[in-house]
Amino acid sequence: MLKTKHMLACLGLMLAASFAAAQAVQTSGTLVIVPATGEVKHANDEANLTFMIEEQDKDKAAAASRVNQKMKQGMEILKRADPQAVLSTHGYYTYAVYPDEQPQPRSNGKLRQPSGWRVGQYLEMKTGNLQSLPKTVAAAQRVLALNGLRFGLSEATAKQLDAQRIDATYKNLTERIASIAKAMGRNPADAVLDTVDFEGSGNYAPQAFAAKTMRAAVADAAPVEEPSFEPGETTLDMRVVGKVRFR
Repeated sequence: MLKTKHMLACLGLMLAASFAAAQAVQTSGTLVIVPATGEVKHANDEANLTFMIEEQDKDKAAAASRVNQKMKQGMEILKRADPQAVLSTHGYYTYAVYPDEQPQPRSNGKLRQPSGWRVGQYLEMKTGNLQSLPKTVAAAQRVLALNGLRFGLSEATAKQLDAQRIDATYKNLTERIASIAKAMGRNPADAVLDTVDFEGSGNYAPQAFAAKTMRAAVADAAPVEEPSFEPGETTLDMRVVGKVRFR
């Protein structure tokens, strides 16, 4: 019994000594690296759409003519429905279509002949008129196929939010510095901010998407019900690293 009490007493003394040593650790001149983040959210106010048209015919010229005509019609519809929209065409393609045949011996020497041609083109549209977007898309879908849709923030809105994003990030940095000072047993006023390194994370950058080739079944004059869209919101974030030295 006496031996057990002696061991417990020794253990208590050792813990007390360790605690005292920890309390005696000097933090003057300590350099602390403090990461922090900040973010702001805002409703999306811009839409980027991809339309396409594709035609297939035994006559390459006939397929190309129908594509050219329908793309022109689709652009005219979009311009009437949304005069402020920015349109740009891209990705014009022409592919040979071959029949499904059994493999022939190489000694045959005959070249495969195409059974037809597939011709298509893509159209990009950028607009801030989200209120009329369903109606605009439905009108265009009478001629063109909707191949992609992405909502985001306009450049003007993103610039306006930049100051708020910086404020939120710096506020988080000062809060973390105060918490670290408290954990070290120091007064936050003793912390001297030596360096602040703002780094844009890039996570909010919209990812470029490739338009996939697909066959569009288009009815020239058939009415199309309006689609439903929810623009959602975008989060802009920022990362900062601060170097803090305690006096």
